[in-house]
Amino acid sequence: MDDLMQKMAEHKGCGTSGSSGKASCGSGAGQNDLPTEIWEKVKNHPCYSEEAHHHYARMHVAVAPACNIQCNYCNRKYDCANESRPGVVSEKLTPEQAAKKVLAVASTIPQMTVLGIAGPGDPLANPEKTFKTFELISKTAPDIKLCLSTNGLTLPDHVDTIARYNVDHVTITINMVDPEVGAKIYPWIFWKHKRYTGYEAAKILTDRQLQGLEMLTERGILCKINSVMIPGINDQHLVEVNKAVKSRGAFLHNIMPLISAPEHGTVFGLNGQRGPSAQELKALQDSCEGEMNMMRHCRQCRADAVGLLGEDRSAEFTTDKIMAMDVNYDMEGRKAYQAMVEEERVAKVAAKQEELETLAGAQSDIKLLVAVATKGSGLINEHFGHAKEFQVYELSTAGAKFVGHRRVDLYCQGGFGDEDSLETVIRAINDCHAVFVAKVGGCPKADLAKAGIDPVDQYAHEFIEKSAITWFKDYLDKVKSGEIEHVARGDAAIRQGALISAA
Repeated sequence: MDDLMQKMAEHKGCGTSGSSGKASCGSGAGQNDLPTEIWEKVKNHPCYSEEAHHHYARMHVAVAPACNIQCNYCNRKYDCANESRPGVVSEKLTPEQAAKKVLAVASTIPQMTVLGIAGPGDPLANPEKTFKTFELISKTAPDIKLCLSTNGLTLPDHVDTIARYNVDHVTITINMVDPEVGAKIYPWIFWKHKRYTGYEAAKILTDRQLQGLEMLTERGILCKINSVMIPGINDQHLVEVNKAVKSRGAFLHNIMPLISAPEHGTVFGLNGQRGPSAQELKALQDSCEGEMNMMRHCRQCRADAVGLLGEDRSAEFTTDKIMAMDVNYDMEGRKAYQAMVEEERVAKVAAKQEELETLAGAQSDIKLLVAVATKGSGLINEHFGHAKEFQVYELSTAGAKFVGHRRVDLYCQGGFGDEDSLETVIRAINDCHAVFVAKVGGCPKADLAKAGIDPVDQYAHEFIEKSAITWFKDYLDKVKSGEIEHVARGDAAIRQGALISAA
């Protein structure tokens, strides 16, 4: 597969280095779990399907710099290469530059299936640039899915245009449905040529968001709701948000942790507002799951992110580089590559199911978390010291369930282990009983074991879920025999603002 991608890249001259019913897309729904028309929309969309995100890539183009609201958790930056969070880009693009970039990326990364516009401001506060970009892409790369993310303030005004351009995935950031709560999050909005503040601003915003959501779902457009969890402000209230968006037909709810590091310069960051711990976030997500699909694999991407979720290859596609490329868009070649991806994906699902059957009849109330170092494709294929994040799975007699990810600082720096970074890694996965890696050095292996985290390297380059279930069966056997005692782990820290420049 790598050979095929390299050949395609060389040929192009750019080398490689709406349904409210329950369907567990956010927990890895498969083809048999969803209506056919929904499956076709999400099967290769890395943001709308947890299972797909192991195999398919997305990209964002930064064509929308202006915004019409102010959020206390946001500070937009237009020339930043070092921060990995929404609202940040290295450079802004014109629609024409964006269209060329999409072709260049899609030709180099044939598993790139989705083009999103998510800022760095609000796409619908920049409608001309946003829809011109969609128009160009739909003509030159019709096989790519189109998405946009919006705060929803002007969404009702643009639903017809969204439908006309076949943008069939829309993300709306909804942090409250109570204006009293909203007044603590949004200092102001700018609507109909006037600035509103406080309760009035929040009331207008929530009314417009919910109206837009209803209009989209009535047209069969899939809607994902993003909510930022802000402890002490909206954390308990997000249960009500969940109910409100579910009742209006939202397909997926993504509850994200507040990023509030002071160096980002946000209001919340400067006033000391803390973000949630890993277990606080998981508890809230679990409480909202019920009949609502929950997204657990969000990476809170930059507005110019490129690649698989969890990686960023935007530095390979600067404006200077893409303008110099002679791109020949090979749609048939992309289809052939994606067919190979599907074969790998089917094999992964089959391996998981085969191993899951061996758990049938097992009796245990034990649930635990494990961390996994992976480069993608659903494989344990990353060295511990090279991991920029770990994917987290909850293991039980029901199988392996993806529940999140943890950003970390790189442990391996120029061939040497950084002990300070190792401490941050251990804090990030402190609630996990084990960490699965392709390889791990002796020193970190000993420190992980000392911290009570089992470093597991015997499943290198094997499928994640199959391997995790095998390990869990062995763990249960050891508990049953008395060889080990099952002990609950503590909480873990959510790493804020990991650098993409370390990639």
